[in-house]
Amino acid sequence: MCGISGILNLKNPAPISTDHLKRMTYALHHRGPDETGAYVDDWVGLAQSRLSIIDLSSGSQPIHNEDKSLWIVFNGEIFNYPEIRESLIRLGHKFYTTTDTEVILHLYEEKKEKCLDELNGQFAFVIWDSVKKEFFAARDRVGILPFFYKIENEKLLFASEAKAIIEISDSQTTFDPIGLDQIFTFWTNLPGRTAFNNINELAPGHCLKFSPGKEISVSRYWSLPYNKSLLAEEKSIPEFTSEISELMKDSIRIRLRADVPVGSYLSGGLDSSGITAFVKNYFNNELRTFGITFQEESFDESEFQNLMINHLNTNHSEVHATNEDIGKYFSDIVYYGEKPIIRAAPVPLFLLSKKVREEGYKVVLTGEGADEIFGGYNIFKETKVRKFWSVDPASQLRPKLLQKLYPYIFKDKRLAQTLQAFFKLGIEDPNNSFFSHIVRWNNNTRLKNFFSNDLKEQIGDYNAYDDLKSILPKDFDNWDYVYKAQYLEIITFMSGYLLSSQGDRMAMANSVELRVPYLDHRIIEYMATVPSRFKIRGLNEKYLLKKVFNDLLPQRIVNRPKNPYRAPIRNSFLNNKSLDLKTILSEKKISYAGVFDPDKVNLLMKKAERTEALSELDNMALAGIISTQFLHNDFINHKKLDVPDNYRFNTFIDKRNQIN
Repeated sequence: MCGISGILNLKNPAPISTDHLKRMTYALHHRGPDETGAYVDDWVGLAQSRLSIIDLSSGSQPIHNEDKSLWIVFNGEIFNYPEIRESLIRLGHKFYTTTDTEVILHLYEEKKEKCLDELNGQFAFVIWDSVKKEFFAARDRVGILPFFYKIENEKLLFASEAKAIIEISDSQTTFDPIGLDQIFTFWTNLPGRTAFNNINELAPGHCLKFSPGKEISVSRYWSLPYNKSLLAEEKSIPEFTSEISELMKDSIRIRLRADVPVGSYLSGGLDSSGITAFVKNYFNNELRTFGITFQEESFDESEFQNLMINHLNTNHSEVHATNEDIGKYFSDIVYYGEKPIIRAAPVPLFLLSKKVREEGYKVVLTGEGADEIFGGYNIFKETKVRKFWSVDPASQLRPKLLQKLYPYIFKDKRLAQTLQAFFKLGIEDPNNSFFSHIVRWNNNTRLKNFFSNDLKEQIGDYNAYDDLKSILPKDFDNWDYVYKAQYLEIITFMSGYLLSSQGDRMAMANSVELRVPYLDHRIIEYMATVPSRFKIRGLNEKYLLKKVFNDLLPQRIVNRPKNPYRAPIRNSFLNNKSLDLKTILSEKKISYAGVFDPDKVNLLMKKAERTEALSELDNMALAGIISTQFLHNDFINHKKLDVPDNYRFNTFIDKRNQIN
């Protein structure tokens, strides 16, 4: 894994600033501390900071083809690269490294854009054809790895993180009002957008192309294949289970490929436990495991972690996340995450990757994606209950199924009535495209009550739901209702938040690569053909995945209810000596940033000081406001990095004035 960055002239050849490339690379040092490299000609500058994992000695980037007409900078891993490499050698290609980076380049020579169909991995890369003057960039299918770009002064600036673009931009960085509106609706931006004006993110499963005399074009090369016309033939549960198991084995097998040791996160939940058990049982690999424990008992899963540690006899390390730590490091996760965050959950993951790196590991397997692909979240079960309820909205019995999802709430009659009213919203329109998510998203929009009048005016009559609707597949409304819920969860929460704010960004902040076996595209495509009744059996979530792991895990792990990963907010922020909230949320600071109404923020703070039992919405508002203020300080009120005078590229290829 790495940090990539660069500059492309869009109109005519013009000097590419080496200093700018250095500044961009330095801003991404955390993504690749092992070495740096750059290529420059009169059209383009490509730069990379490398985290060396495969071919440690000769894998320096940028990498070229045989005649040095093609150059590539690459962030990520191609897990099936040995097989592709062998096929390319048979076609006559010559390699000078054993890296997956060089494999991409030669495959592109053969197949151009179609090379993406053969890549099994997580990636963002740029290829420059110095002869044809063709620029090609691509991002992996579900957005495990990031890629940002900005068009400015007839140049395309691009990087693995927006901070590298901001570092060299000539224009003042400002918040995008629409981007903020989306984040406080969906917890993240819709594909392609960011929190910053004029900085775009290449959407998952998309590629970007440019050549002089043409406009930049962005196109989709892969889409989530949820469509009832693609449903698999009816199979038995043992058949489904066997086929999923084989896919999982191969996904994990190829994700163990590395020239450095590979560890695994272990939370005590089904997903990470299943991966660790597969490695132990099928590959005889004694994985090092890493987990989180919490100061607050209601967030802590150490009981189940210990059960798995003893069951698999793993060599385990853990990080203990105190409330003090969560408040102390919250500003760090905002800097690395580059967007407002309405949860504190990324902080313990930041601390966990820090622990992994301290233990000498660069690579870990993780369980992200299982809930989205196999049907694990409560939102999918809520959708089933609400769909059933919608047939008879006046029924007093049907909504009682919600008790199975939230038994602790239904013990309190008042809370039970509130919850029932909450989930009844939109029940009369089960065919609504957003039926599954409308309850939660509408609840999130209440966070926007804290917006300043000025920001509300800038947002105007923009409707985030209309924007989302415009990018849905044409036949979306005809899909199975569980498929629709999965699709929405994947393109919003998973790609924009889980894999970013809690995933790549928190790991790469400490130079650690996450590998995500459940998001092998073969598994995603296979599960898209499985009828939804096999994913959620009644109200039993991840039914098939539980069957896959049934003989490998303790039954307490297989059968335990889904426990959402969370971290305390109010108790981590208030009375924290590492966090000066009075200054951060002062009327002066809030007014200067211009995003929130100072009076409403003041009322929220007084409420938080009065009671420890803040509502979920108030907790989210507190995190969202604080993180936005940190973001403003880091990137809107930006100060240029102090790059050392002796900072140099380890590899520098200068082709300026040599290529016409």
